[in-house]
Amino acid sequence: MRTVKVAIIGGGVSGLHAAGLLDRQGITDWALLEAKGVLGGRIVSVTAAGTSACADLAIAATKNRVDLGPSWFWPGFQPQLANLVQDLGLDAFAQFETGDMVVEHASNTSPRRMHSNASVPISMRLLGGMQSLIEALSRPLDSARIFTGQTVQRMRRVDGQVNISTLDANGIASTWQANQVLLAMPPRLVASRIDFTPALPEQLSRSWRATGTWMAPHAKYVAIYATPFWRQQGLSGEARSAVGPLGEIHDACIPDGSAALFGFIGVPCRVRQGVSDDVMRARCREQLARLFGPLAAVPQAEFLKDWALDPYTATAADCEEHAHHPHPPAMGPASGPWEGKLLGIGSEWSQQFPGYIAGAVEAATRGVTSLTTHATA
Repeated sequence: MRTVKVAIIGGGVSGLHAAGLLDRQGITDWALLEAKGVLGGRIVSVTAAGTSACADLAIAATKNRVDLGPSWFWPGFQPQLANLVQDLGLDAFAQFETGDMVVEHASNTSPRRMHSNASVPISMRLLGGMQSLIEALSRPLDSARIFTGQTVQRMRRVDGQVNISTLDANGIASTWQANQVLLAMPPRLVASRIDFTPALPEQLSRSWRATGTWMAPHAKYVAIYATPFWRQQGLSGEARSAVGPLGEIHDACIPDGSAALFGFIGVPCRVRQGVSDDVMRARCREQLARLFGPLAAVPQAEFLKDWALDPYTATAADCEEHAHHPHPPAMGPASGPWEGKLLGIGSEWSQQFPGYIAGAVEAATRGVTSLTTHATA
């Protein structure tokens, strides 16, 4: 058994940011346990294939990445995240929105060009994808305290401590003991996948199970091209469709990197489960060709990520719901044996931006502040 002062469950933005905040407050006796083999949580950035680009200059592969998870943040009303991005020295750029959008109302009518207005506040992306945020947050941390491939199965209150039982990909069990636990994962996953002894308060457990996980019902498609041919047609790359399968489409070009379009699949996840990836990709290509012309039918590469099939993101309950940003539940028990031992710091626990990346930063900051205040009280 390994003993630490603080155990952080989850290696996404909230977990990594919490570890950094603990370090800065002099609390270095922590362990971060991540179920996946890599850090990032719902952030996944993949290297775009091909050598042609939005501009003629080549850049490093780590900069030439597209996001299969969240892509945007809004400095105009998310200053805490904006300041973090600046402090980490990351390069941000504005979402391309110059030109007309395309709207597809029905299968028996042709798509129409329409004038579109730029978003207010401006949507921003990170050069290198959101994965660059994960890399920057993890870089200064003690890698010996980060354990990937560790799925938390159970938590037990024993002699004033929390015993955490995990299982790795090879079926090997491990146990950690911590004084306090930061839950850097969605509330619904905590309540659905972790066995607590004694049980969590029933009302709290119900509220956590009822909190939808952002991205869980979503699927995202990305197509990579040699050039941003839609821009040459005076199009922004933005489209809306009532026909599908993509309901919302945007330009995903990378400055001095690859040209790309991405879209959110509007087909409900229960229906998607009956469609193969090859068929879904083919339908997406057909739709992009309808909207942007024949060049869109032949991408150099394409990526499809269905988050509803990710066991570390979605549960069956998420597939039954419409995607929406959740109402944040209580961060932890207000009384009983788990009081002061468990704190939820995943994005869905954010009071300001539940489900957003900015929410992960806000919830982690609030959680660490609460933890350290409780420890010194």
